[in-house]
Amino acid sequence: MSFVLSSKEKGIAKVILQRGKVNALNEPMIEELADSFRNFETDTEVKSIIFTGSGKFFSFGFDVPEFLSYPKKDFIRFMEKFTNLYTYLFRFPKPIVAALNGHTIAGGCMLATACDVRIMATGKGKISLNEITFGAPVFGGSAEMLRFCVGSRNAQSILYSGAMYSAEEALGLGLVDQVSSDDALLEDARKVAQELGEKDSSAFSTIKKILRQPVAEEMVKHEKNYILEFADIWYSQSTREKLKQIKIRS
Repeated sequence: MSFVLSSKEKGIAKVILQRGKVNALNEPMIEELADSFRNFETDTEVKSIIFTGSGKFFSFGFDVPEFLSYPKKDFIRFMEKFTNLYTYLFRFPKPIVAALNGHTIAGGCMLATACDVRIMATGKGKISLNEITFGAPVFGGSAEMLRFCVGSRNAQSILYSGAMYSAEEALGLGLVDQVSSDDALLEDARKVAQELGEKDSSAFSTIKKILRQPVAEEMVKHEKNYILEFADIWYSQSTREKLKQIKIRS
């Protein structure tokens, strides 16, 4: 069963998360995402990519109930794949426009911050790195990407509070770059993707590398240690009790 829908039209690719009602991230989904983006990286017809979700969620984040059954070593394997994916997206040579169609939570927010531009639909959808509210940390690389997007002071506020932000509040923090209506979201994303895709591809990728390579190097420097620290906290009794209270709508 496919959890990622990929398509392309007139030089713009589209990658859509489609797993249940909340697009919760599990290991097969992360593998599919990586494969989709790798295919579009080497596709010379594709100049830019729109990354979005189906339904009312971009992504809930990790499929917590599924991962509660994972042995620790298997969960570490998943985390390595996940952090490798967002690092890959952060350094991706072509423009990626995240069209945040609804709730963009935890791991979903990490994927969004890896993109070049984030456009979020106004309404009930919230965006958050809320790990601290259920007793988990974030990854080192995700904190670096957040700092790159919003600056150090706002990053601290977002991570310490675990607050859920509306599209308008996220815009004020720099967590998203543009707010759109539900109806106009994909068209607004297409316009931005087209504009960026029309730039000279070699110049764009080099400029992106200049801007992001130092951050990416910092991201990977200590990521393995942070993954192990994350796993220790995730498997602690106090955090496990909080995680057991999290339900996923199928």
